[in-house]
Amino acid sequence: MIDALRALALGGLLAMAGAAGAGEPEISVLRFDQLNGWDEDDHEAALKVFQNTCADFDDPEWASLCALSQNQTNARTFFELFFRPVIISPRETALFTGYFEPELRGAKHRGGKYQFPLYRLPPEVKPGVQFASRAEIEDQALLAGRGLEIAWIDDAVDVFFLQVQGSGRVRLEDGSYIRVGYGGKNGHEYRSVGKEMIRRGILGEHKVSAGNIQKWVRNNPVDGKDLLQHNPSYVFFREVNQVPAHLGPLGAMNRSITAMRSIAVDPAFTPLGAPVWIEKAGRNPLRRLMIAQDTGSAIKGPQRADIFFGTGDDAGLEAGRIKDPGRMVVLLPIQRAYALAPEG
Repeated sequence: MIDALRALALGGLLAMAGAAGAGEPEISVLRFDQLNGWDEDDHEAALKVFQNTCADFDDPEWASLCALSQNQTNARTFFELFFRPVIISPRETALFTGYFEPELRGAKHRGGKYQFPLYRLPPEVKPGVQFASRAEIEDQALLAGRGLEIAWIDDAVDVFFLQVQGSGRVRLEDGSYIRVGYGGKNGHEYRSVGKEMIRRGILGEHKVSAGNIQKWVRNNPVDGKDLLQHNPSYVFFREVNQVPAHLGPLGAMNRSITAMRSIAVDPAFTPLGAPVWIEKAGRNPLRRLMIAQDTGSAIKGPQRADIFFGTGDDAGLEAGRIKDPGRMVVLLPIQRAYALAPEG
């Protein structure tokens, strides 16, 4: 019965993690005065982001909290009154990284410097079934001439990193935008080109970053292409132009995410839509209430989060610098929290 309550308290997510062989993690319930920096945060900003996706909760308990949030005059009181901080795997050091929405230069038709396509998902590509690899798609022009192109981009490296990020904006020469989101993939597992650069002796471990990878590939076009094709995974896109340009891209909950308030998490441990308190160490420490509104193929584990930094090159530079330790604490409805563990 206890195990059933614990699984229920995370909406069955812990059961999913156990089924995958991860085992049941250690769990502790904290007090709000144990969250470093809690008093200084902008709780109103966090509440607005929470409200952006909480209406999508199917669970009655979460839905009730969402309804209550609409009439709150004090955001901090709302979180402290209806939630409790829960830390999963407290002995594990968290890993925080950053991501962003790239902005690429492109055109609707091929020509001049615009030679690298963003493809829609081909109808024959099915979930869980391997299609052609990145090298086969690029070298054999398997998709050319089928009308699958959403846009043509001026830089093959930008296309690769857009596929890593999963969404972005294409700025056309007339100043308008095409926004694209994840549309599917070719069924091959992602391989890290950063790790491959270390293995080949191109860069040392502490020199690997998105910026350094991009710079090296552009300076070494032949070997650079071979390096990028080490990753056989290939991502297809879909147009999401219903999202206004001033809002963030769509996250895993199909709602716009917010710079420095939205994070990508592992939904096997952190419910999508839940508030998450992060304490990031490193060169620029960050203590802030975020909302779990996205996922990522590399975001695995209870102490793992990817912080959304925004759109464009500046956001990309900031996001690329982040690889920091710390801890993350999920805010769960009170009854669910206490079903998991006694208060610490």
